[in-house]
Amino acid sequence: MSPDANAPQRASLQRLFLTGLLTLLPIWLTWVVVKFVFVLLSGISSPWVVPLSQRIADSFPGSLGWFNALGVQTTIAMLATLLVILGVGVLARRVIGQRLLGWFEALISRVPLANVIYTSARKLLDILQTKPGSTQRVVLIDFPHRDMKSIGLVTRVLKEEGSGRELAAVYVPTTPNPTSGYLEVVPVELLTPTDWTVDQAMSFIISGGAVAPESMPFTRAGERK
Repeated sequence: MSPDANAPQRASLQRLFLTGLLTLLPIWLTWVVVKFVFVLLSGISSPWVVPLSQRIADSFPGSLGWFNALGVQTTIAMLATLLVILGVGVLARRVIGQRLLGWFEALISRVPLANVIYTSARKLLDILQTKPGSTQRVVLIDFPHRDMKSIGLVTRVLKEEGSGRELAAVYVPTTPNPTSGYLEVVPVELLTPTDWTVDQAMSFIISGGAVAPESMPFTRAGERK
């Protein structure tokens, strides 16, 4: 049999492999993210959940010995962390919770490095949760060069010394992990505004552009013909 006779079979196998890969890739990515969150949440409560579950298992080896299983401990730790987060959310909406939060912020402000990290993270989350002012929150910027655009989140508008020109601090998240990215300072007139919400922008970034509206702006309004 000539080598050319096996070409259709190889092409068919390549198509099947590509189809299987593209089918499994989003499932794998979802699993990686869920596993990361699961491990992160369970790890917060594990230091006190694991010893407690071991004591319960040792006290009642016949009926509650399964408390010593690693999977059970991890699940309990994750649920405990979720309950703590929900409890903090409920408490933060009440006067006593706001007072405790104010006391904590006053305490952490005295720690040299922690106060910078906490204050910066707090301001960023507050900005992303509020409606933008004169400048649209989700924008496009010329990055890495003029003929290419990147999704950015405007976090603040500054003034240039001397001229008073408006400059936007724009956070440019990376794909598929939006927690890392670049910080660009861009003149406001060079921004391309969008009508996207932060959730839409994050879906676009995490999915690599697969989840997006049917149309989007690209050219700045002043340059359109």
